[in-house]
Order: sequence, then C-alpha cells, then structure tokens
Amino acid sequence: MSREPRHIVVAITGASGAVYARRLLEVMTAAENPPVQVHLIVSPLGRQLLAEELGIHRVSPASLVGAGAERVTMYGYRDVGCVLASGSFLTEGMIVCPCSSNTLAAIAAGLGDNLITRAAQVTLKERRRLVLLHREMPLSAIDLRNMLRVCRAGGVVCPAAPGFYMMPRTIDDLVDFVVGKLLDLFGVPHALHTRWSQAHIRMSRSDRPAAGL
Repeated sequence: MSREPRHIVVAITGASGAVYARRLLEVMTAAENPPVQVHLIVSPLGRQLLAEELGIHRVSPASLVGAGAERVTMYGYRDVGCVLASGSFLTEGMIVCPCSSNTLAAIAAGLGDNLITRAAQVTLKERRRLVLLHREMPLSAIDLRNMLRVCRAGGVVCPAAPGFYMMPRTIDDLVDFVVGKLLDLFGVPHALHTRWSQAHIRMSRSDRPAAGL
C-alpha cells in the first residue's frame, strides 16, 4: 500500500472534552497504510482546557501524543498567513474537536480572524470535509441556526453523543465511541470498539431486551 501520508487538520477549542481531542490525535498518529499527518491548531481557551482537564500545561505534539509526535505539526492560532490559510495547501479536511459554540458561530458566519476559523473557511470553500464535534448543551435557537448554516455550507456537525448499545463499561469506552465516529467520517482505519455488528454478535439472546420495551 501507499506510504504517502494523508493530511488532516485538527483544531482544539475551549469546549469541555479535551479527552476526545487527545484520543483522536493518539489514534490518528498511530494509523498506517497510509499514515496520517496531523496539522494541529489550539486556541488559547483550548490550551486552558488541556491544562484544566488533562494537566497538560505546555502544549506540544510530545505532550499530546508522545511517540507519535513526529506526525503532528503545530501552527500558531493567530498565524493566518501560514499554509493552512491557503486552499492551495492540499488536505483531506478538518476536524474541530471539541468545538465550542463560539467557534461554531464564527465558522457559520464565515469569519476568518484566527487560523481555526480561516482554515475552516478554506475547508468549506474547497469542498473538503469539515467536521465539528460540538459538545455544549443545551442548545439555543442560535446554536441550532448556526449548525444548520454549517451543514448547508457542506460541513458535518457531529455532537459528542456516545451510544450505549456497545455496553460501555468505562469512560474510555464512551470516548472511543465518539472518536471512532470522527475517524469513520474521514475513513481513517482504527480498532476502536464502535461497530454495531460487533455488539450484536457479542450480546446473547438472554441479554437482549424484550420486544416493545
């Protein structure tokens, strides 16, 4: 198989859910055939999030993914003149994980005053896949309208809503379910336990709920 890397942009903003971002980066940088090169942007509130929820006070590829650090390139949040701000830099798309309502609103409005929103602009205008892992709840009418605007522009809103039909036993199981969905949207192979067929085979007849309940 080809060893030419796939290029995917990942952005981390200040919505709670840093564990999703770290797990996403871990699995993406471990992918092979082909490998994935991650282009990472972290907002100021994203850095605060990583410190508060994961204890990562000096954000770097090494602090986020360890051995997979060579597959992560970081960019400055305000560096709107870098390659990610240009459609001529070829990527397969972008994942904002987690995505705050503020970032959702800025993307929906077409703003580009920082590298996250500018890279999202580029992703949409070039008709590449843009996925927003929105985590905040409940949703206001403004949030819903912004989600609709993003979807109509070609983006995918993927709420951090783990399924329970896989019989999760730990928080890591719930995280893997959500991260697996993100990876599937980009066709990145993984071994996370997210497939309904696996759960269906695993469940014995006695485990299944009675019809109509």
